[in-house]
Amino acid sequence: MAKLNFGGTEENVVTREEFPLAKAQEVLKNEVVAVIGYGVQGPGQALNQKDNGINVIVGQRKGTKTWDKAVNDGFVPGETLFEIEEALERGTVICYLLSDAAQIALWPTVKKHLTAGKALYFSHGFGITFKEQTGIIPPADVDVFLVAPKGSGTSLRRMFLQGRGLNSSYAIFQDATGKAKDRVIALGIAVGSGYLFETDFKKEVFSDLTGERGTLMGCIQGVFAAQYDVLRSNGHSPSEAFNETVEELTQSLMPLVAENGMDWMYANCSTTAQRGALDWWKKFRDATKPVFEELYNSVATGKESQRSIDLNSQPDYREKLDVELKELRDSEMWQAGKTVRSLRPENQVVEA
Repeated sequence: MAKLNFGGTEENVVTREEFPLAKAQEVLKNEVVAVIGYGVQGPGQALNQKDNGINVIVGQRKGTKTWDKAVNDGFVPGETLFEIEEALERGTVICYLLSDAAQIALWPTVKKHLTAGKALYFSHGFGITFKEQTGIIPPADVDVFLVAPKGSGTSLRRMFLQGRGLNSSYAIFQDATGKAKDRVIALGIAVGSGYLFETDFKKEVFSDLTGERGTLMGCIQGVFAAQYDVLRSNGHSPSEAFNETVEELTQSLMPLVAENGMDWMYANCSTTAQRGALDWWKKFRDATKPVFEELYNSVATGKESQRSIDLNSQPDYREKLDVELKELRDSEMWQAGKTVRSLRPENQVVEA
């Protein structure tokens, strides 16, 4: 494990140089990794492990779309694809990758298959941290840990196929066998992590819920909508408003930030843009910080987790979700975006 300096604070990280794939394969050579759930994280994690030579099986309900997807992805019924209970029985490491609401519903079934020495693997600290709400309390004789890729399962798989890696956090909640650390790091490498940084279950879920509701998803949509609406109300066309709000950011500026930081992006823009950004960024920080403090408090007090459980457990959740997503999709801003994306050179059909 290496200690690296992150803005003046030393943190423990694990890189692929010090824990190469060969070492991960050796640690996991006698394990059967059962991936339970083939929705958001399941496919990327299962396929990456499979391609990395890990003995991985998938547990899914037969006759569902996700069962069919697993078959199409190369998992073989009766060999590497099983009904959930059979996969739970066969697995020595249970990768519990269902949605948080589905984890609660299936927990009694999972728990009875967690025999001594097995490992329970999460990619989110939700179920354990909010155990009073979820009822997820593992038996004392199993390892419990998490690997949380910092991105979607789709991104994890795409970056793996590109020879890259998505950074992940890892945490150990319970080390019953004395092997939890080697197991969790090996699994982190096997699923395609670029590097692994240390956390705990509580910090993982608090930061994750804050990030999703904040800058990663909720806040950025709100900021996009606010600027787009101001531009439109002042006579700018939909294409101009979208380009100046979303397209330039995602296609031109954020890749520069990803490459070498915010100051690098600023340095590669006009002096007029630099001046404006430097003058205004602290105003936006000060305006939004109270909202982020409210958000973090809502996460820390369990309000966000309870709301998620209550709403996501409703039988008509998917139908209601589709309505909310349709509202976004059908808004003028994102309809304008659909047209703008179609005009990117790589999306143009070139006639021979």
